[in-house]
Amino acid sequence: MNPKVIMAVRILFGLAILFFGANKLFYFMDPPEPPTKTAASFLRMLTISKTMMLVAIVEIAAGISLLANKYAPLMMIVLMSISINALLYHLKLDPKNIVIGIVFLAMNGLMIFIYRDHYKELLRS
Repeated sequence: MNPKVIMAVRILFGLAILFFGANKLFYFMDPPEPPTKTAASFLRMLTISKTMMLVAIVEIAAGISLLANKYAPLMMIVLMSISINALLYHLKLDPKNIVIGIVFLAMNGLMIFIYRDHYKELLRS
């Protein structure tokens, strides 16, 4: 794959992750109303338990890492759990906004594919 395309995807993904992670901590963008009581309850529990704060810190660290091009392959593995959970949240509790989850999971998957050579040693039996 073209190195300029790889760099563009890495920077775009890094900026997006950094933006959404920072928004979870500093609330510079109003969050949308949860579509159901179940979604509101789920998000309230994640906030009360400080899980969303942990997710925000991980996203900010990953975004900075991607922008600095340091530890990017590691960050892709860490972010995969967040991407999958975001997709599952939107699939089950907020289907009208599922595009967000699909885009982040696709970008994460593409980055893992790009860095696939870094994972060969981990997957060796």
